[in-house]
Amino acid sequence: MNIQTKAIEAIGIINEKNELILDEPLPLLGPTRVRVLILVPNHEDLKEDEWLRTVTKNPVFNFLKEPAEDIYKVSDGSPFQD
Repeated sequence: MNIQTKAIEAIGIINEKNELILDEPLPLLGPTRVRVLILVPNHEDLKEDEWLRTVTKNPVFNFLKEPAEDIYKVSDGSPFQD
């Protein structure tokens, strides 16, 4: 049997429960079976832009988007000069 496949690249994290959490939804309609290939970096440190992208898309941080969490204004504090 000849089964045609297509590849979709997605980035995500594996959390402390060993669950794969993708940064963005997959462009597929489900339910459907898939075959998953996981590529793990050789080093433990993520680049800052990868870490920031993952954190901003992870639903665990959605509470920070609530109006009650927006407690600071641009006029608060003073500029930091190093």
